[in-house]
Amino acid sequence: MASGLTVTRADVLGFRWRAHGLDAAAESASVESIGILDLGVQDTGEGARWSLLNRGLGATDPDELLYAWTLRGAPHAYRRSDAAAVAVATAPLDERDAGKRIFDAAKPLRDKGIGFLDALARVAHAERDIVARPTVKGALSTELTARLPAEHLRFCRPCNTTHSFEQPFRIAALQAGLELEPDTSPPVLRRIPKLRAPMFGKPGTAADERFDVVRGYLRFFGPAGPKQVAAYIDAPLASVKAHWPEDTVPVTVDGTGDALHLLAEDVEAAAAGPAQGDVRLLGAFDPWLQLRDRELLVPTTAHAKDLWRTLGRPGAVVRGGEVIGTWRPRSSGGTLGLLLERWATWSPQAIKAVNAQAEALATYRGAKLGKVAIEA
Repeated sequence: MASGLTVTRADVLGFRWRAHGLDAAAESASVESIGILDLGVQDTGEGARWSLLNRGLGATDPDELLYAWTLRGAPHAYRRSDAAAVAVATAPLDERDAGKRIFDAAKPLRDKGIGFLDALARVAHAERDIVARPTVKGALSTELTARLPAEHLRFCRPCNTTHSFEQPFRIAALQAGLELEPDTSPPVLRRIPKLRAPMFGKPGTAADERFDVVRGYLRFFGPAGPKQVAAYIDAPLASVKAHWPEDTVPVTVDGTGDALHLLAEDVEAAAAGPAQGDVRLLGAFDPWLQLRDRELLVPTTAHAKDLWRTLGRPGAVVRGGEVIGTWRPRSSGGTLGLLLERWATWSPQAIKAVNAQAEALATYRGAKLGKVAIEA
């Protein structure tokens, strides 16, 4: 195996489809058995629970899930029992990684000679102290601004006021032992029961292998290279390369010369062939669509531009790992309608499966299913 592995695009999509659990039957999985929760499921758009339902989640206690700002500063869902491990795994890998993740907050800290990890630790300690009881984000921001020195603050034109930089505010929250109350807008933060905090002190490089974000990307989006992983976790390429797993094998996809890798433990699974033809209506921010080699999933430029547009991003109609169209909701009162665009011919079986998924989506939203319009 030292000489590497050659696989096809269909093999890759099949491997990822099964790794994501998108081949699971309805209500056949539990929070504990859904592997993608090790890496986190973004809670944006249709929300993490719709992503989990598409991975077979059955009846479960909502308290089994924990929501926190983590990768890219976005809200993600995890198992509550994994809170401490996730807090370490999603921490910056090193000082330069911390500087990149906090974006424009880095310059004033650098100018003052303040380390980025030290700065994040300061924010985490302050947030922990402020949130003794559930606190709305705005109230936390106001109190935090009053406690932090000038190099942690910025003037915000949209708000017409001065407050702390947004990314440190978000990244520090889980390290402070804080979670997001589900279904709150504006967000409400609260302490995670029984979690010792602040969690800063351990970099992401100290993560348990199961929750390590570099390994996690390879588990669910492999084969991949450091460039794709760095883009996914918003880290510097050099930091990812320095933390690259030793137990990987080189992989070539369809004879291309790209330097890609797969965890050695996944080689057999990657050679298992294409996925079955299960149909899923995936939300716009479903983990399946969070990959960084978008051209592999959607080779057509016009389709890719529509699917990953900055504003008004649609959901994806996916059959056995292949995106075959998009969907957009058309809600009115308590009725949910869907407008679907086909990228290819849909068989009668696929149309039947799409309609079944539409019914499930309406139920998930607590709505009655209206018109399902399919455009060529």
